[in-house]
Amino acid sequence: MPDSPPSQTPKPKPKRHLLVLLTAPSLLAVALAVVFATSTNPLPRLLHLLFRPSPSLLRPPEPGPLADTSRDAAGRPPCVLWMAPFASGGGYCSEAWSYVASLDANVAADVGANFTLAIAHHGDLESPEFWHGLPEQSKNLAYRLATAPCELSRAVVVCHSEPGAWYPPMYESLPCPPTGYDEPAFVIGRTMFETDRVSPEHVRRCNQMDAVWVPTDFHMSTFVKSGVDPSKVVKVVQAVDVTFFDPAKHVALPLPIGFSVMAPDDSDSTWNTVNSKAKGFVFLSVYKWEQRKGWDVLLRAFLQEFSGADDVALYLLINAYHSDTDFSGKIHRFVKNSSIEEPVLGWAEVRVIDEHVPQSALPRLYKAADAFVLPSRGEGWGRPVVEAMAMELPVIVTNWSGPTEYLTEQNGYPLDVDRLTEVTEGPFKGHLCAEPSVEHLRGLMRLVFEDPEEGRRKGRKAREDMAEKFSPEVVARIVADQIQQVLVSTQQTDD
Repeated sequence: MPDSPPSQTPKPKPKRHLLVLLTAPSLLAVALAVVFATSTNPLPRLLHLLFRPSPSLLRPPEPGPLADTSRDAAGRPPCVLWMAPFASGGGYCSEAWSYVASLDANVAADVGANFTLAIAHHGDLESPEFWHGLPEQSKNLAYRLATAPCELSRAVVVCHSEPGAWYPPMYESLPCPPTGYDEPAFVIGRTMFETDRVSPEHVRRCNQMDAVWVPTDFHMSTFVKSGVDPSKVVKVVQAVDVTFFDPAKHVALPLPIGFSVMAPDDSDSTWNTVNSKAKGFVFLSVYKWEQRKGWDVLLRAFLQEFSGADDVALYLLINAYHSDTDFSGKIHRFVKNSSIEEPVLGWAEVRVIDEHVPQSALPRLYKAADAFVLPSRGEGWGRPVVEAMAMELPVIVTNWSGPTEYLTEQNGYPLDVDRLTEVTEGPFKGHLCAEPSVEHLRGLMRLVFEDPEEGRRKGRKAREDMAEKFSPEVVARIVADQIQQVLVSTQQTDD
């Protein structure tokens, strides 16, 4: 696979009548707008504004210069409508924010200066907790872009979610595209998968798109092998905000936080606070509680490799995923049912962060750690991984799927895969994913613990790579270049 996205000429669509999104919403959008109007979450209320008639927003700007072929006869530039789970948290949410923030911030540098940008929440359910934890700058950007006018018939619509949410959605979600595939000028699906293939239904949905953006060479290969039209598949990498995730700008969160899971007596709060490895070596892992994230591999490796004699602690920032939040009980049951034997000198400390860490405070949590570890069985991209790398942390991550796009021996510690194993349940049953090596993980964690200087060198290289290859400015130009190809094609068709 090539290192850069292939240059492709988008397939043009025939001319269609104009439909102003603000004044001619679908019936479902109207119904959702009414529901959203009563929500306590700000972003759904913005959707109500987006679909509500508003004369002030309908007034077109003054006509632009005749030489500007990117505008219509009234001088209105075409619109890019980005639909994603902006208020949900999670990987797609974070990635969508990185794209729209990058595009918006770089318009002044002539990146995307000939189109307007609008957003709408789509896909996963909204999380008020996530929304309230966003930096004010992000909230202000959302308010502005969610109320921006957008003519759907001239719009490039980006459906940034898993294909089950695309039109018609397989579950309750605002459809993307809002009125189906015929009305917009061009429709792009942005998605990814963590396994070795794409399911047949999702292949069908991908092939309904005019283009499908995936983040890595790994995905280009798996999507095409699964049956997605090769002419539609384009690699567009993800950005990480190296300005926000900058270790020089943040003070570490004071430790300890959360509660100790492997304490001699979990009810003994004195042990929790006094004996905690507050100043020892800190491993950090950030993940959703699902088997795919390899939490079992991590716990087994850490508890077998370290003991109470080691000045080390493993901090776990966990989000529930179709499960309850009794993470302490889950960890205790796992240890009890496994073959892990308690060391003579007692367990090494494992702490679960049971308090919400808002997005605005995440850099401080990374800053408090000495290394990041995630033995995942498969990643679409690995948002916490690149955030940790931007914060100059050495990372130990499974050398498979998404992270292969940016993880090297020079900027991190790639974790070996013992074998590929079959997914045994859920919608991806029968697909293959990675089985990370417990023994190699033990060795890598011990190496980082005993040679922190090497880890710091790799951490510095990691930040350099993130800034050089995946900064918002770099990725904004990649995205804008792809959009420009689309606009040229659709403009030629209109002419």
